[in-house]
Amino acid sequence: MFRTAVRLAWWAVLPWTLLAAPPSVTITNVARTEAGMSLKWTASSPELQFTVESQEILGSAWQPVPGPTWPATEAEFTDSRPAVDARFYRVAFEPKPGQRGRLITATKVSTLNKAIIGFIFSTAGISLVPQYDVDYFKVVYETVDAQGLRTTASGGLALPVGLTTPKPLMSYQHGTVTEREDVPSRLNTEGYIGVAFATSGYAAVAPDYVGLGDSPGVHPYMHAQSHATATIDLLRAARTYCSANGVALNDKLFLTGYSQGGHATLAALREIEAVHAAEFTVTACSAGAGAYDLSGTTLQDLLQGQPEPNPYYAAFLLNSYTDVYALAPSLGALLRQPWKVTIPPLFNGLTSGDTINAAMPPAPLDALDPELVSILRSGQPHPLRSALQDNDLLAWVPKAPLRLYACSGDQDVPPANSKVAYDGFRASGATQVTLQDPGPGLSHGDCAIPTIVSTLQWFNTLR
Repeated sequence: MFRTAVRLAWWAVLPWTLLAAPPSVTITNVARTEAGMSLKWTASSPELQFTVESQEILGSAWQPVPGPTWPATEAEFTDSRPAVDARFYRVAFEPKPGQRGRLITATKVSTLNKAIIGFIFSTAGISLVPQYDVDYFKVVYETVDAQGLRTTASGGLALPVGLTTPKPLMSYQHGTVTEREDVPSRLNTEGYIGVAFATSGYAAVAPDYVGLGDSPGVHPYMHAQSHATATIDLLRAARTYCSANGVALNDKLFLTGYSQGGHATLAALREIEAVHAAEFTVTACSAGAGAYDLSGTTLQDLLQGQPEPNPYYAAFLLNSYTDVYALAPSLGALLRQPWKVTIPPLFNGLTSGDTINAAMPPAPLDALDPELVSILRSGQPHPLRSALQDNDLLAWVPKAPLRLYACSGDQDVPPANSKVAYDGFRASGATQVTLQDPGPGLSHGDCAIPTIVSTLQWFNTLR
């Protein structure tokens, strides 16, 4: 929730607006009338609702003003309570609820027959025998962005052709991409993972995430909350499409993802179990090679200053958190020369990760501002450390059956992320959590297919 505040005394008026990232509210008028103290304000977005709060002793707890049922949509309010010498007011504001997951469009991208699917999987070295042709759609739906404001997002929807019995619903969360069009709704490489599940009899979705595909704005890379809401709202949109088009679903729901998608998958599971348990019950969840311990394992790996296979990951994360958490005026402010000039323009949604890698030093730490590195190494508080902690996925207790996958040869996302998560979950009593290495010694990229194949085999025993 966001707030703007004003001090109203019967003898003085002193308005101000808190300067923060959008959305914003500006109080435009305060006046004493016969009916009481009147407030009026303007909002930067029509999609906001408001709660007026007050306190009569500066520093005491803010309380909603008695009277209306809050939150309300009107941008004015009159407090009819008896006058006091001084009273402080503020306006709390948040997005209007009720539209998340609304299906906007569903457009068929392709129909793939079993022969084509089989050829593609054989070429990729995937030992999967297709069972059904697959219809593939681009779905556009309503969700919320990293600030909690309404936005639109897109994703892929893959459905088995000719399967009339009720199907389980499955969501696959994709890995890191820097190009806006390199997403599942465009049937990119990872879109075919949805096809793999669909040809096996699942109704499969794959969110593009906010800021990619048809979604406007900057992609909030490794931002747990927006990845979770994009996933949950695509599940809602898919259910709507299936209901309206005679696609029968059963009561099973599966979640899986790899790399960034492993992190997004755990974020979605946490959000579903904490907030949406009455709407969704996750049958099983598989998360592969995710950076679940960002403020610990991942940060310490960065601070070692060793060459990384994909140094652009660190710059991508800084670019995201600079936008979401306002860590600095720009990404460049967190980097040193020459990278503070050369790297930021590359995060334009058009440049590949390979191109950004070529512009980065082999050890991403070398591109960071020395003062920032010194603070992080010293353990001092810093907004970046807080942002990383905000996106850790450790301090909760999963309820659904959960498999964590990590290959011991992964140099992109240290397997210790999965071990820390596993140990923490088990210590908290989550005995249904397991940790598996589907390919000992395999690299981050080579670990993906064994993880997905093992996941599909496991899900098939539960559907």
